Amino acid sequence: MGSISVRKLDEETMEGLRVRAARHGVSMEEEVRRLIRQAVAAPEKLGDLMYELFGPENGVDLDLPKRGSRDPIEFPE
Repeated sequence: MGSISVRKLDEETMEGLRVRAARHGVSMEEEVRRLIRQAVAAPEKLGDLMYELFGPENGVDLDLPKRGSRDPIEFPE
């Protein structure tokens, strides 16, 4: 595993980190690890999240109606 040192953080940032870590019940170091992991993780796609939450494995099976085609809108000249 790698390690890094971050220097020259202002007091406001350090205080915010301390409060955030306390709120989550972890050390400041663990809070920083969590923040870094979250920052570099691939963003979750909304469609994947919806399927995970509302897919057939969770008892939701949607029967969506078919959509018909429509004529283009005509604008007066």
